[in-house]
Amino acid sequence: MTCPICAAPTADSFRPFCSKRCADIDLARWLNGRYAIPTDEAPEEPPNDPAEPPGNIH
Repeated sequence: MTCPICAAPTADSFRPFCSKRCADIDLARWLNGRYAIPTDEAPEEPPNDPAEPPGNIH
């Protein structure tokens, strides 16, 4: 099996990655939103600006 980040052989202690570095790269991609799980749900609407009253039309 090879590392999904750099294609090096995997290390048992970091499986499925070859090193902590590649595991951290993968985690950062998830946290930054680069990876996403597909869904049928509509995206959430951003919260209203607290300085603007609700229903205010621009």
